[in-house]
Amino acid sequence: MSDQTVQDELIASIRTIKDYPKEGILFRDITTLLGNARAFRRAVDALVQPWAGSKVDQVAGIEARGFILGGAVAHQLSAGFAPIRKKCKLPHETVRIAYSLEYGIDEMEMHKDAIRPGEKVIVVDDLIATGGTAEAACKLLKSIGADIVAACFIVDLPDLGGRKKIEDLGVPVRTLVEFPGH
Repeated sequence: MSDQTVQDELIASIRTIKDYPKEGILFRDITTLLGNARAFRRAVDALVQPWAGSKVDQVAGIEARGFILGGAVAHQLSAGFAPIRKKCKLPHETVRIAYSLEYGIDEMEMHKDAIRPGEKVIVVDDLIATGGTAEAACKLLKSIGADIVAACFIVDLPDLGGRKKIEDLGVPVRTLVEFPGH
């Protein structure tokens, strides 16, 4: 199956919700892709493909849809899975980073011992828009010595510039489909 056919199938499986969470936004909802067994499998296979057979130690999934995708990617790569969560959600000693949101600041954290220095890590989330959350996740991982192989997303909203923020950190970005606008 050609890459274009896979892209078309994935795009067709993603629901767009107008004016959510606020007026003027076109929300790209991947829950419809997750509920479609064929599309879900194709998305996970496509995310994994460049690293199949490579040594990846951990997949770091960003809360919450990154947990779903990251777990599947980790399984396919025979890698461990490390969750990156919103603050105060993890029970053990954590490392934390603050990052900017559209209307304020938030924090994310992970267990301090989830990834050892030098481990090869792939960051996974469903979508990259402005890149703030993914940028913070990459900075958090780098702060504990992770070797970030790539950041992977199903959807890219290129008009919002998030991909460039991640690439400016020296992290390659893999996305499967693009949607214009925001």
